[in-house]
Amino acid sequence: MEDGTSDAPGITTDTAPARRSPTRWESDVDVWQWDAREDCEVRQILDRIADKWSLLAIAMLDRRVMRFTELKREIDGISQRMLSRTLRQLERDGIVERTVYPTVPPRVDYALTEMGRSLHATTKALVVWTEAHQERIAAARSTYDEREAELRDL
Repeated sequence: MEDGTSDAPGITTDTAPARRSPTRWESDVDVWQWDAREDCEVRQILDRIADKWSLLAIAMLDRRVMRFTELKREIDGISQRMLSRTLRQLERDGIVERTVYPTVPPRVDYALTEMGRSLHATTKALVVWTEAHQERIAAARSTYDEREAELRDL
């Protein structure tokens, strides 16, 4: 059992570490503001924009304005229902703009808003970091898995 974990079922006391003074690099961002409660608005926004389908839709729309069927074809593995839901939520958050043209059949285009484009620039930096460190992460995972396997065999 982990340190700070009660062995009595149903005990939900806080085992979070006490607050400490921020380090130099943290001083401009208070990580404690990222409340873990479900009703925290920051958490809700982060959950939305960090979702894999949202990130892929934003990346596709950064290239150009696209129709629903184009997005569906480009985002491998997404269902029609999930794409529709994702686009609706991104539109609600002001990240995606939906334009309906009065034609038969109706034509609907999706595009990033200015805020959506700035979000893509931010997430692009995360992708670049991931690509730069993927080999080191794979090596760390392998080392960890080997160590865990050795412990299981004891």
